[in-house]
Amino acid sequence: MRTNTRPANALRTHEGAPSVPQSGMAALRRAVSSCLLWEKEFYEDGVSIAERIQDLASRVPVHEVAQLAVDLRTQGNLRHVPLWLVLSIVERRLGASFDTASLIAEVCRRADEPGELLAMYWRNGRRPIPSAMRRGLGRALNRYDAYQLGKYSRDATVSLRDVVRLGHPKAANDGQSSAYRRLLDGSLESPDTWEVGLSSGQDKRSVFERLLREGNLGYLALLRNLRKMDEVGVDPELIHSAILARKGARSVLPFRYVAAARAAPRFEPMLDRALCAAVDEMPMLDGETIVLVDVSHSMNARLSEKSDLTRMDAAATLASIINGRVRVFSFSSEVKEVAARRGMAGVDAIRGSQQHLNTYLGAAIRQINRLPHDRLICITDEQSHDPVGAAKAGKAYMLNVASSDRAVGYGPWTRISGFSENVLAWIHAVEGNGD
Repeated sequence: MRTNTRPANALRTHEGAPSVPQSGMAALRRAVSSCLLWEKEFYEDGVSIAERIQDLASRVPVHEVAQLAVDLRTQGNLRHVPLWLVLSIVERRLGASFDTASLIAEVCRRADEPGELLAMYWRNGRRPIPSAMRRGLGRALNRYDAYQLGKYSRDATVSLRDVVRLGHPKAANDGQSSAYRRLLDGSLESPDTWEVGLSSGQDKRSVFERLLREGNLGYLALLRNLRKMDEVGVDPELIHSAILARKGARSVLPFRYVAAARAAPRFEPMLDRALCAAVDEMPMLDGETIVLVDVSHSMNARLSEKSDLTRMDAAATLASIINGRVRVFSFSSEVKEVAARRGMAGVDAIRGSQQHLNTYLGAAIRQINRLPHDRLICITDEQSHDPVGAAKAGKAYMLNVASSDRAVGYGPWTRISGFSENVLAWIHAVEGNGD
């Protein structure tokens, strides 16, 4: 029998390239930073990813998990996976050794999130709630005024009324006490939101136009409702002004602009201007940057079941908002240089640069290594067919936009995960260019 063979359990990517073992925190950060919880990805189903996150979180120091949850909520603009990390801490039953209640209050920034957290906790059936979780729910409720409570008082598996009854919040003032009381007895008025206006039978055009004039339509709601507003004949000048005002845009992930443009092509010029304005706000990277974008078949996996957007869209959007001297290349079975355009034009150029076939990342990096540059940013799901070696650039970043548990790339790579523009701001800061 031969003994000089490759070990059967050698760690490899889903496509077969040698994979790099990662420590507990690195593996956890990779799993969560680009994760829309419960959503299927190209190589793994959502349940498997969620279970892996829970397992990894249980083996990472609790303070690190807590900080990661806060960062993902406040900087990564993710909502459900931070709650899932909080729940992993709740399940540890740490008692007085950790302030779980304050963490819950810090992460639950929107009034529907305490109910989401409780629904996750009861996902396999109702069970007693730990006292620290009760206190956390109560503290979280104290963040919200009557408007926020009324906005998110909806019929759900776990309603806001349920959360108030279980969390026993201590009102900070008479107004908040009155809001809790009216929420419980059903007399808390619904606020003036587009959802309420449309569900009440009011004229849709009038509702949207009034909210736009008053500046009361959130930016994400604006982007998601562009097609509906166009269909009902909302004044396009009002829409244009709201898009360019970018009120609340900092909490919107970059690929949302692309989704809005595809849903309502009429408004793409304004959306492109808004996206390019976001580029102008990005810190400028010094030197020459090469961006290498994965356009292989697996990157066509949708971000969520209901979304038309893909990992490739998210990757291409990030590549198109980098501020500085940039050369852009796509890779799949080949490497192709792409015109380094900003905004929507850059996204379209990357997507259409070549066929979406196999993932030969190792060969792509060897080809890029022959070119002069100071920095390499590789945006990928890391599922390469071939071995991935070191980059020549002194500053080399492997920016992952998926949650697969296997990473590639030996050598001095700096690994980042996520599809928020904050990952680019982090590169600027970590290189010592920040204030």
